[in-house]
Amino acid sequence: MLRLGIDVGGTNTDAVLIDGDRVLGAVKASTTADVTGGIVTALGDLRQATGFDPAAVQAVMIGTTHFINALVEGERLAQTAAIRFGLPATRALPPLVDWPDRLVTAIGGHSHLCHGGHEYDGSPIADFDEAEFRAVLDRAVTAGATSFALSSVFSPVNAEFETRAAEIIAEQLPSAPVSLSHEIGRMGLLGRENATVVNAALRGLADQVATGLLRTVAEAGINAPVFLSQNDGTLMDVDYARRYPVATFASGPTNSMRGAAFLSRLPSCAVVDIGGTTSDIGILQQGFPREASTDVNVAGVQTNFRMPDVLSIGIGGGSHVVHQASGTAVGPASVGYRLAQEALVFGGTRLTATDVAVAGGRAEVGDASLVAHLDKSVVDAALRVVDDRLAEVVDRMRASAEPVPVVAVGGGSILVPDDLAGASRVVRPDHFAVANAIGAAIAQVGGEVDRVYSVVPQQRDTVLDAARQEAVDRAVAAGARPGSVEIVDIEEVPLAYLPGNATRIRVKAVGELSLGGPRA
Repeated sequence: MLRLGIDVGGTNTDAVLIDGDRVLGAVKASTTADVTGGIVTALGDLRQATGFDPAAVQAVMIGTTHFINALVEGERLAQTAAIRFGLPATRALPPLVDWPDRLVTAIGGHSHLCHGGHEYDGSPIADFDEAEFRAVLDRAVTAGATSFALSSVFSPVNAEFETRAAEIIAEQLPSAPVSLSHEIGRMGLLGRENATVVNAALRGLADQVATGLLRTVAEAGINAPVFLSQNDGTLMDVDYARRYPVATFASGPTNSMRGAAFLSRLPSCAVVDIGGTTSDIGILQQGFPREASTDVNVAGVQTNFRMPDVLSIGIGGGSHVVHQASGTAVGPASVGYRLAQEALVFGGTRLTATDVAVAGGRAEVGDASLVAHLDKSVVDAALRVVDDRLAEVVDRMRASAEPVPVVAVGGGSILVPDDLAGASRVVRPDHFAVANAIGAAIAQVGGEVDRVYSVVPQQRDTVLDAARQEAVDRAVAAGARPGSVEIVDIEEVPLAYLPGNATRIRVKAVGELSLGGPRA
């Protein structure tokens, strides 16, 4: 299956062509503000390098930071009404209560409460009040809201109120985008609600970006389905991405980690992904990134949707190196994408981490004679800082005291030493600089169940089997090839504070992409 993998980063757009397990070609191009310009350049360069026939491409997989950047910048966000069903409970903490003021202003500050919601067992807190909801909807529209985020207490258990409200919006405002919390977040009202509001605020932008991506691929002569990579390393088709842009937020580090697993053939390891400004460190389990067990803060907003467990530190190939009497510091300030102009090895005047890596014999980049004058003690001190910081984060991420293999990827991974404390070995695979695009190209299709069940004594296996089957069915419905789907993660947490043997069960299944494409 001939696949194109594209990763749109803040500095570079990487593109790779993969046939089965073989990487046929890889290129880098500068990212453009409109996203599509960098993709056009990368596709042109890749075609020139490999001579591939666009008509032979069977699938295009794209990872992009476009949506999370929009949230961080607080720009291009839709006026969004956050409507929650929870009264008479939840009044003390209304929607948007924990949001930064700048983002509340950016989306219009439309926060509304209605009666309703459910208990953990699916029984209603209060009846659905249609007149009340229609009045709230009218107020939101009058105030300027164009996108709607609906949340309800324990909606992952019973989505009745969110579904009914969405039907009313579709009736009154047929073209208005609606985001439902039970489709986006997990248990936990505020985190799930926040993720839903973020998703709703990005719906307009998602439509523009999706349309642009499809047009760009078509203009390149490629008549193949286009997919975007999700936070958990699986795929979604473009129409799904229009509805759930929030699912792309962590696709960058996730793609790098998945690409590291593919290139190294190590399904379980630590991955150190180093770019020009930061290093992202995560753990792979069975070829997929370990997911964060706690809520994740995104641009100051606490969310609880699927995100990889990644630690980032301010050390990259462009990090400033400052040597003073009090000691040597590396980062967090960085020359970033200006590395090729400002680093000493490229004729610049700024001492960077890349310069000390070249001077220390770790890399052959640029002109080594331009750093030959550096004092060996300064070089050694800077490299020790890098080594110690990386080793510290790997140590924090691993789950046991046993050393773990470390796979180094990303353009800045020349900083990683051959012998890193806490690592059983350091692996530098071929094509390490474009691991992110490779991770996009090899992505699979997933399905997940995350729900509270009442587990009757002697019925645990039956409940688990039902949850597994539902996760498999969801993966197949999303486009996985039947027969290829397998369970990659299962989590069972008894909720002792709730009656009725309540247990939270989360099951994740993944499978190979069907040539027929997702049906989500």
